[in-house]
Amino acid sequence: MSVHKKVQSESGLRMLENVREICTLFPETVEHIDGFGHTSFRVREKPFIIMGENEHGTSLAIKTLPETQEILLQEERFFRPAYIGHHGWTSIYNSEKINWEEIRGLIYEAYCRTAPKRLIKMIQEDH
Repeated sequence: MSVHKKVQSESGLRMLENVREICTLFPETVEHIDGFGHTSFRVREKPFIIMGENEHGTSLAIKTLPETQEILLQEERFFRPAYIGHHGWTSIYNSEKINWEEIRGLIYEAYCRTAPKRLIKMIQEDH
């Protein structure tokens, strides 16, 4: 069993900075560390990104649409996380091969799945 903890490794902190840079572009996003040590990005108390570290490295869990999850899981680099995967969450471990433009799009989708319509409208007007 993999036990996740707070992101502390050098590569994990770089990943966290990249994710933070993307997430803070969205209105009313709050960063939160829960009792398990997971770092999450939330809108209205609802998480759309969850990060943690274990013996496999730093993972980034993204709240995806079921169709998106199905497509992503066809690639080895993505996996269905325990406990939340059946709710549409999809994870990827940190690596030098991460395509940050792709991740930016997935985070945008996650935010739109979570945020109230009023906030979604605000960011869609900017695009």
